[in-house]
Amino acid sequence: MKTILGLDPGLAETGWGVIAVNNGRYRLVGHGAIHTSPGEGTGDRLEKIYREIQNVIERFSPSAAGVESIFFARNRTSAIPVAQARGVLLLALHQRGVAIFEYSPQEIKRAITGNGRADKFQVQDLLRLLLGLKEIPKPDHAADAIAAAICCYNQGVSIERIGELPS
Repeated sequence: MKTILGLDPGLAETGWGVIAVNNGRYRLVGHGAIHTSPGEGTGDRLEKIYREIQNVIERFSPSAAGVESIFFARNRTSAIPVAQARGVLLLALHQRGVAIFEYSPQEIKRAITGNGRADKFQVQDLLRLLLGLKEIPKPDHAADAIAAAICCYNQGVSIERIGELPS
């Protein structure tokens, strides 16, 4: 069984989701979001993200992590805070020896729906079906993180099948 962590970085809210995969079947193990307040200093907010993601890594012991890359077509002003949060996440994963794989939002959408331009509801509804859930996972950033974890697993299986990585 493989355990994979997915991350959707953000300074205000970082989504995380953990899946376990056994014989090609996905199971949602845990998910949530790390919230920080704009009233706090940037250093305090980044430290909170770092501490809380370390707790998630310690609790679930993932072997790999799928991390959404930064893509800002509309809101370029949030790129720096998201990049800072993403850096803290990458550091925490690296320090714990978790293999890191990065995916664009389009790659993640394609892995879930087959369409890199799918809307948020399509992705969330397919997550619900893939994971056998009664409702779509909430909050939205956690759902995005779960999608990143599934993308990571699917990409890893594809790479193993063509022989680029040892199993």
